[in-house]
Amino acid sequence: MAEAVPPQYHRNIIIVGSLAVAYHFFHEGREVRTKDIDCLLSPYEDAAKSGVAMAEEMLDSGWRHRTEDGFGQPQPTPEPKETLSAVRLYPPHTNDWFAEFLAVPASESESGRRWMDIKLNSGYFGLPSFEFLSLAAYCPLQSEFGIQYARPELMALANLLSHPSIAPYTMSATYAGRRIKRSNKDLGRVISLARLSGDESVEKWVSMWIMSLQDRFPNRWSDLAASAGDGFRQLLSSEEDFEEAHHTCVFGLLSSERPTIGQLKATSLRVVQDAINPLESLAT
Repeated sequence: MAEAVPPQYHRNIIIVGSLAVAYHFFHEGREVRTKDIDCLLSPYEDAAKSGVAMAEEMLDSGWRHRTEDGFGQPQPTPEPKETLSAVRLYPPHTNDWFAEFLAVPASESESGRRWMDIKLNSGYFGLPSFEFLSLAAYCPLQSEFGIQYARPELMALANLLSHPSIAPYTMSATYAGRRIKRSNKDLGRVISLARLSGDESVEKWVSMWIMSLQDRFPNRWSDLAASAGDGFRQLLSSEEDFEEAHHTCVFGLLSSERPTIGQLKATSLRVVQDAINPLESLAT
C-alpha cells in the first residue's frame, strides 16, 4: 500500500482489520491469515479528496476494481447512496487479496452505516463509514512504511460496541464453509485479539478504552462504556453462538494456533474480568 499510494496521502491512511492485527503481531513470531487491506481514511474532511487521489493513482498503475457478486461498478450519479459500490481494488496480476477504502464517521451522532460518495473518472463510488470506526483512528500506531495502523485494543472495543446483543443476521459470504452470524464473527475477533495480546496486555486495555471513548464520544462515552460488555456476555452464555465464534477464530486470526473452545472460553472470561468489568465500573 505504501508503494501504491502517493506519499503525501500516507498520513490519511489507517490500516484496520486483520492486516493491522497481522502486522502488529508478526514481529512477535506470530502468523495471521488475511485476504484484504481495510484502509480507513481520516480525518473525515479529507477522506473524499484523499480517497479519489489514491484510487486513481492505483488504477493508473494497474490495480483493478473488484467486481464479484455484482458489486464494483460505478454509478452515473451519487444517489441513491445506499446502492453505491465500495472502492475495492485488486493489485496487478493477482486476485488473491484486495484493498478496500473506508471513511471515519463525520461525528459521534452518526449511527449504523453511512456512505460518502466520491467521484472517480469512471463514475461514482462510495466510502462506507461505521459508527465506531472513529475509535480505530484514535492514537494509531506507526508502521515502518509510513502508514499508520489501528491499535488492537481499540479494534476490540469497536467490535464490542458494535454488537450490544447477538443479532440473527448472518454474513453475506461463508466463513470457512459455514454461514456465521456477523455478531459472532466480530465478537470472536475480540477474543482473538485478547489471546494474541496476552493477559498482561489485556489488563492495560481499559485505560486506552476510556481515553478513546471520552475523546471520540464526549457526550455518549459513559453510556457506551456502561454497556460495552452486554453482547459479549450474551455470546458467552450461548454454546451455539460461542461455537460459531470459535470457528471464526481458528479459521481466521488464530489459524496457526487452533485453540480449543475451552481455551477460548478462558480467554473470554479474562477479557470480562480484566477489561470489561473495570470499564463498566469507571463509567458508573
